[in-house]
Amino acid sequence: MTILVDLQHVRLNGADRTVLDDLSLTVSDGDRIGVVGINGTGKTALLRIVAGSLAPDAGQIRRGRDVRVGVLEQEPDLPETSVREALGHGWQVDAALDRLDMLGFVDASTTELSGGQRKRVALARLFAAPTDLLILDEPTNHLDLNAIRWLELQLLDFRGGVLLVSHDRFLLDQVTTRMVEIDRGSTYVHGGGYAKLLETQAEREAQAASAEQVRRNLARTELAWLRRGVKARSTKPQARIDAAHRLLAERPSAAARTGTLDLATQTPRLGNSVIRAHHVAVAYPGAPTLLHDVDLDVGPGDRIGIVGRNGAGKSTLLDLLAGRRAPTSGTVKQGPTVVTAYFEQHASEVDATKTVQELVAGPHGVPGSPADVALMKRFWFTGALPAARAGELSGGERRRLQLLLALARRPNVLFLDEPTNDLDLETIRLVEDFLAQWPGTLVVASHDRTFLSRTTDRLLEVHADGRVGDVPGGIDAWIARTLEPGFADATTDEPAGVPRGRALRDAEKEMTRLERRKRTLTEKLASVTTLEEQTRLGLELEGVLHDLHQAETAWLAFFE
Repeated sequence: MTILVDLQHVRLNGADRTVLDDLSLTVSDGDRIGVVGINGTGKTALLRIVAGSLAPDAGQIRRGRDVRVGVLEQEPDLPETSVREALGHGWQVDAALDRLDMLGFVDASTTELSGGQRKRVALARLFAAPTDLLILDEPTNHLDLNAIRWLELQLLDFRGGVLLVSHDRFLLDQVTTRMVEIDRGSTYVHGGGYAKLLETQAEREAQAASAEQVRRNLARTELAWLRRGVKARSTKPQARIDAAHRLLAERPSAAARTGTLDLATQTPRLGNSVIRAHHVAVAYPGAPTLLHDVDLDVGPGDRIGIVGRNGAGKSTLLDLLAGRRAPTSGTVKQGPTVVTAYFEQHASEVDATKTVQELVAGPHGVPGSPADVALMKRFWFTGALPAARAGELSGGERRRLQLLLALARRPNVLFLDEPTNDLDLETIRLVEDFLAQWPGTLVVASHDRTFLSRTTDRLLEVHADGRVGDVPGGIDAWIARTLEPGFADATTDEPAGVPRGRALRDAEKEMTRLERRKRTLTEKLASVTTLEEQTRLGLELEGVLHDLHQAETAWLAFFE
């Protein structure tokens, strides 16, 4: 095993805090190391230290001789030439471009490419060049599932070392051999993938809770001893008195973020009619029809995921259903009780010149009102952040602000376009937990397989030919397809014998709703202490389990 980079006792100081403290990490060939932590903890800084583009304030770094390093930044830097000139020739280049849906853009200028297209060109360039160490910062942003699967296979086959920052939990669990967690300057190295990291985190939190309980018991004992009176204390050693004061002054480490994403889940009531698209088509001027003959009925409480290749029309379909775009032909009708909010893929609608508190207050509110302060705190906009202008925020902070502004409208229909881009894993998990309890209708376009699995129960695919249809078997079947060699966009209809129709989808939706309620009641039962509340929750859980059994029986009847 060849050591590529060795970091010993590295420290990096920020403007007001220590970003990395006493970090030791060795990257050898065959290592595939994932880096996680909340936004702003220093993940990108760690990548740059390993790459050699950022010098730490202390510590030693040893690098292997003639190690070739390939770097993928979050915002790739490409020369202002054609894609072909930027990448060169060769079958490796063309093969990568083909799998990344960029072979048709070889003559285009890199200055004309979108952010997602630039990311894919940069990936093709990275894997076409001989490299010993790959350093990747959020490589799956703006990639469709086909491209992400190609990336997974490239990383699994790569014989050198890999260091990557990613919020894609499925990718992390598939490819990583170790995980580095950065938490308030401290770093923890875990063997295995993302699932092992979660296990170790839970163990560490349990140990910290136990240690804190021991500290509190000792503090109470020492406090009682100190309160026995001046005369009694005068005979005690001064060293013990000082130690008691130090023990009482100690506090557990502050959380990296205080509170949770605690948002009110009350929404305006939805009627039976939510959104109905009938024979819809969309065509842009001078281009082939993007979507055609779309028939879609979105009902109250539906949780719909939308997948498809980049450029297939996922965002266009969201715009249609949200009423932000008129169809070329056909009709899209929203119910009279519908209140929509849209979480965009990009922060284009956020005024970069306004402060966070001005945006939260809106044009008719008073910035910094108590209600707004409480709302901003729930999204971790505290300290100097409420007074910061939107243009000064980090990518993750801007995304969090977008979510805050969307949910502050109290919608009953929520549209999410690639919601996990630029969000850290902690925020993503909290959003998933919030959506699990949120009673409205959800329509989400995403490449994040874990997010789709946790938040949706019906999956639609936008095919390359412009059709939109249900995915047979739902999310689990789609994930299984992405693991198959040669996975690509399928344009065939559902096979004969697979049940279809609204009745089946309603049965699946009901099972998902009951599973969510079962999970909520189980968690509440574990935390309540009164016998009366335990009895009430136990009876409700018994009824939910009975209803879930009946719903599963009804669902199985479709396959008999």
